[in-house]
Amino acid sequence: MFVYGLIAWTIKVSVSDEHTALGSKGFVGLDNYTYLFTEDINDRFLHSLKNLLIFTVVFIAGAMLLGLLWAYLLERGVRGEGLFRTVYLFPMAVSFIASGVVWRWLMNPNQGENAGGLNAVFGGLHLDFLQNPWWTDPDWGMAAMAVPAVWQLSGYVMALFLAGFRGISAELREAAAMDGASTYRLYRNVIFPQLTPVALSALIILGHMSMKMFDLIMSVSGPQWLTEVPAVYVWQALLTSDYAKAAAISVVLLLLVAVVIVPYLVWTQRTEKTR
Repeated sequence: MFVYGLIAWTIKVSVSDEHTALGSKGFVGLDNYTYLFTEDINDRFLHSLKNLLIFTVVFIAGAMLLGLLWAYLLERGVRGEGLFRTVYLFPMAVSFIASGVVWRWLMNPNQGENAGGLNAVFGGLHLDFLQNPWWTDPDWGMAAMAVPAVWQLSGYVMALFLAGFRGISAELREAAAMDGASTYRLYRNVIFPQLTPVALSALIILGHMSMKMFDLIMSVSGPQWLTEVPAVYVWQALLTSDYAKAAAISVVLLLLVAVVIVPYLVWTQRTEKTR
């Protein structure tokens, strides 16, 4: 009732003309969806989808690369592994709102004498060329917006990959060593292929989290055109009591998440049957 029932209700609202608090007068079919993709003012919805794409690509790539790198270093053996694991995992325990408030200050877009946050640090180190407008950049602001998300979730990806490394049997490593495999060949042909299910799981988790991202963006930039994503657009539509538009955007988001999740669930089910 509280999952599929509310999904059905959202779909019902999305095909109605409930654009005010007065309620719906009737069924309008796919008009709300057509409006979003063709008639929305300044292509607002398409703009939010573009922002979401940039954010998702940078977020997933950064978190996956950093997580794999940290897991590899810990798997190779370092002193104080417990301390490093704690440091890497700690950001995951912080809410997106709390970290967003801090990163709002760190990514202060002011430069020169009025610089703040990281730009002030760069200026103090005489690295003025590294100062940049961060999330206020009209072209790549969403890439900067993904930096806090990468910082927060890369430790979680590290934990997944580290568990994958530790789950590979010692017999496989010993067999490869007996066959004369170098360290590079061991990881390239034996260990990394074993991490494919872990990598796929991490991709799915990060992908659906990025599509629903709302709190981090709101705490860093607020409701800005430059950083608007579909989840923020839904919130602003609800503020104006445009429930039909908010529901239509929500259904599109649901379909995007389904495109990511459903193939993974099918693959998992088939894998379990073959076992």
